[in-house]
Amino acid sequence: MAAKDKGSMDKLKSKAKEMSGKVTGNREQQVEGKMQQARGEAKKMKGKVQERAQATRRPAQRDGV
Repeated sequence: MAAKDKGSMDKLKSKAKEMSGKVTGNREQQVEGKMQQARGEAKKMKGKVQERAQATRRPAQRDGV
């Protein structure tokens, strides 16, 4: 699974955790969910950067560089 997809999944799961914490009044679970969202967003961005790097490398390889 690509980092971008994994980041999206992490973000979705963490949002559910945050909402569950809000409903139950569990602040610790809310904060944990928000932290996981940030990690998920970072993974998603990492995946996007990797995709762009690969896309940039491919034309250079075709040109004989």
